[in-house]
Amino acid sequence: MAQPNFLQMYQDLIASPSISATAEHLNLSNRGVIDQLATWAQSLGFECEITELELAPGKFNLIAKLGQGEGGLMLAGHTDTVPFDESRWSLDPFKLTLKDDKLFGLGSIDMKGFFAFIFDALQSMDLTKIKQPLIILATADEETTMAGAQQVSQHPNLKPSRCIIGEPTDMAPVFMHKGHMSSVIRVIGKAGHSSDPDAGLNAIEIMHLVTANLLKLKQHLKNNYSIGHFAVPYPTLNLGHIHGGDNANRICGCCELHIDIRPLPGISIPELQALLLNAIKDINEKYPNAVDVIDLHDPIPAFTGSIDNSLVKLAEKISGQPAQAVNYCTEAPFIQMLGCETIVMGPGSIRQAHQPDEYLAVEKIKPTQAMIKELILQSCF
Repeated sequence: MAQPNFLQMYQDLIASPSISATAEHLNLSNRGVIDQLATWAQSLGFECEITELELAPGKFNLIAKLGQGEGGLMLAGHTDTVPFDESRWSLDPFKLTLKDDKLFGLGSIDMKGFFAFIFDALQSMDLTKIKQPLIILATADEETTMAGAQQVSQHPNLKPSRCIIGEPTDMAPVFMHKGHMSSVIRVIGKAGHSSDPDAGLNAIEIMHLVTANLLKLKQHLKNNYSIGHFAVPYPTLNLGHIHGGDNANRICGCCELHIDIRPLPGISIPELQALLLNAIKDINEKYPNAVDVIDLHDPIPAFTGSIDNSLVKLAEKISGQPAQAVNYCTEAPFIQMLGCETIVMGPGSIRQAHQPDEYLAVEKIKPTQAMIKELILQSCF
């Protein structure tokens, strides 16, 4: 059976919807993408293991391995995409469209396209000459819970020496990134008629106190933690969404604020959670049990690797770009738990991720193909 060419593989991956969303009516299985990748891998001699996620039934991981034993290189990526706003897309998100020297499609760089690059490279190699194992990892639900990567991190028999996660970095190696915490601050007051304020407890007024303390915490994080590798060198705290009350003439009985914190490496999730709880402690003492903190999802820790390890040095040499730190987060901290040297490095720009009319610039294709092929050859042959 003839192998599909690069653009056909790209199209096949884009055409299989695999949206990961917290809203159930948008959430889709990724099984179609997983089966497609497994078919291509098996045709090249890889042994494939497909596993359903324990925490997300209907979602699947794929581990495809060529070669025996431990060590070698793992090329990893997620198979899911974010939802899309049809009114903001000018093109069909599930059709790979070449226009203005760009390849458009949902997942074109975040990050189904990475798998097309992998298999394009492998088709041009004599895989019988492999000396170190080559593993392809395809995960589920990175865009929501990272349940796929978290499950892989506990795999008893997955022990590569190196891993490259193909998120869009314009093929610059990333050795460090921030984590991610999203929390709900919920204030429960006591509703009542606005003409008698003392008969109730206004949740918006209490939230005003909470917000003031959070802004102090924001400044504390900025003043006391810093890593110069990052463009934004301190942990950030963003007040992202607030709602409360239902009518002008009612005392507000409930108010919610959603916040986002991006921790630096070296700050643990428990430490940040303690700082957050401490920020509301005095308010809860004054208004017992009025304020609660709830995680919107399991916090994602920051990722840090060595800037001097062999994989970073190889990636710098092949890409011609220095290793860098980035403010967004990936599956890297979970993959790193397998004990491998880990970097993030893939085709496309992060500026296109999660955007309408997501695209890969055509001019990037040939250089990226050459770099991915060389990374495999230097690690496994």
